[in-house]
Amino acid sequence: MTYSLKVADMPVSERPRERLITHGPRSLATAELIAILLGTGQGPGKLSAVGLGQYLLQELGKGQQDPLSALRDVGVGELTRIPGIGPAKATTIVAAIELGKRAFQSRPADKSVIDDPAVAAAALSQDLMWQPQERFAVLLLDVKHRLLGTRVITIGTATETLAHPRDIFREVLKQGATRLIVAHNHPSGNLEPSPEDINLTRQLLSGAQFLGIPLLDHLILGNGDFLSLRQFTSLWDEIAQGE
Repeated sequence: MTYSLKVADMPVSERPRERLITHGPRSLATAELIAILLGTGQGPGKLSAVGLGQYLLQELGKGQQDPLSALRDVGVGELTRIPGIGPAKATTIVAAIELGKRAFQSRPADKSVIDDPAVAAAALSQDLMWQPQERFAVLLLDVKHRLLGTRVITIGTATETLAHPRDIFREVLKQGATRLIVAHNHPSGNLEPSPEDINLTRQLLSGAQFLGIPLLDHLILGNGDFLSLRQFTSLWDEIAQGE
């Protein structure tokens, strides 16, 4: 359903800006987040800001399974071809998207402590998050979980990457790391681990246990989000790591 009611006519508790303040940005639909950037509506049928946000997503999503993938790389020229989106609104949207990318891709400084999956994902996002091909990377850590560096081990196709435990541990030993976190991206944005992801993780955990170099996590990144296999599976209970 397309919103035609003006935001100002909505009950205060239902307005996007007020709901963001009260409940946080995750409580809003994508069209409502766009509406906050647009400020005002119009376009076909004099839509509200939320309705115009929905219309924008519909137009960008034509022929695509996920309109957010189109929004991620949209330009000002493409946006201004949509009725109701002028240069001011288009540049606001593009600037917000770019700011979001930069914020998520910002790396912690060297020697930062990697003590949470979100921190690890941020450290690897520049190498993995928005890449059109699958990549496999490793975070190299010292005994106190401080970041020593990151390495991309392999680059695959749009749907497949190859990583062998031998190549991963060779890099870890070469760099003198004593802890590691591995990660790869899913360009599709679907973060569900494949059977191959699970099998590789099991192999890496066994190798890490044998070498005495704990594997702290395996992350899957894509479309601005991430999944921690340590949190998602019971593999770390099955193959304990001396941390």
